[in-house]
Amino acid sequence: MCCNGDIQWCFSQVKGTLEDDVTEGKFDLIDVFINLSCAVRTKIAYKCEYYVSITADIISCVEFNHDGDLLATGDKGGRVVIFQRDPVSKNSIPRRGEYNVYSTFQSHEPEFDYLKSLEIEEKINKIRWLKRKNPAHFLLSTNDKTIKLWKVSERDKRVEGYNTKEENGAIRDPACITALRVPTIKPMELMVEASPRRIFANAHTYHINNIVDIKPTNMEELTEVITAAEFHPAECNVLVYSSSKGTIRLCDMRSAALCDQHSKLFEEPEDPTNRSFFSEIISSISDVKLSNSGRYMISRDYLSVKVWDLQMETKPIECYPVHEYLRSKLCSLYENDCIFDKFECCWSGNDSAIMTGSYNNFFRVFDRTTKRDLTLEAARDIAKPKTLLKPRKVCTGGKRKKDEISVDCLDFNKKILHTAWHPSENVVAVAATNNLFLFQDKL
Repeated sequence: MCCNGDIQWCFSQVKGTLEDDVTEGKFDLIDVFINLSCAVRTKIAYKCEYYVSITADIISCVEFNHDGDLLATGDKGGRVVIFQRDPVSKNSIPRRGEYNVYSTFQSHEPEFDYLKSLEIEEKINKIRWLKRKNPAHFLLSTNDKTIKLWKVSERDKRVEGYNTKEENGAIRDPACITALRVPTIKPMELMVEASPRRIFANAHTYHINNIVDIKPTNMEELTEVITAAEFHPAECNVLVYSSSKGTIRLCDMRSAALCDQHSKLFEEPEDPTNRSFFSEIISSISDVKLSNSGRYMISRDYLSVKVWDLQMETKPIECYPVHEYLRSKLCSLYENDCIFDKFECCWSGNDSAIMTGSYNNFFRVFDRTTKRDLTLEAARDIAKPKTLLKPRKVCTGGKRKKDEISVDCLDFNKKILHTAWHPSENVVAVAATNNLFLFQDKL
């Protein structure tokens, strides 16, 4: 894997329907229904039903497994789609990062929490792969309430010649059985099965143990919430979690069963000259990821990505602005709620580069060695194999060059919130609403 500064990124694949222009904007028809005729209401109801069906396809998480041969996505409709690396593309020269659908299953359904009188949507918040120990694959998927452990396995053989039932499944009359048969194993068409092995629900019951609990006795005193958490890749007793106040805490579960007292606190002092009404909002950390080596971690706030050394708590060792040109637009972003968007970030396989998303279907790639950065776009017009991605630039002034785009022309409904980087190759997956784009380096 080479550095990002030496990479020419090109289009590999796109999954999803390109014809549907789906966005994550708001859609509220309550007021529209008032004083409308029956025919108009029926028409609007049909459009609303169509909107719900297409928004269910919006991708809510993306994750490669540990060897990169499988790629899983979750969506707002509670479905998990698993893609498998095409063996031909993997072994071809030059190799290609192409994936085909391997398995699709419904992971979660909408629920209702009767204790809190709260609807729980089926949206998949996170997927995590378990390291492979046998021919089957295991992954965890979760919505707001329930975590499920799934086993994904292949079956290409079936058993025939049962004594107690016919081939069609009908039970045989014991009186008609005059001889015993030895069942035989026959080949069959490959079938991929996904079955739930564990369901971790009922988080309010007595046998669920908190690791960290910052919930105050009086909810009116709530000033901070946990926004992201992750375990160390090598030391299973160490975890980090971030908060809405822009702090990251590292906890060691060997010190105490309840980790309310952190071992380390990572926080950057605020510059008083930049203090504004939006300071607390934009400093909230939306994602935190530990490096593959376990030495560093990255945190994503609204405007930047920061790299932290686990041995230095006082300040980040690197800071990369993602879309600093939006600082002057914070007021309008607050009004349309975009300022509360939760962008994720990810490491390259060798920890030399960082990737995160932005608006207008832009995503950013930062090289830690050369300090170069790229702004690339996941767009429909580049959906042709081996099409090179042209770096994009956003201008804030009155004059702009031919290849630049004005900050006033950015589409804030098109946003890249979820990205993933192959663990050992320069292949990245970028979720753009209901489409999954795959890009690779051009060799």
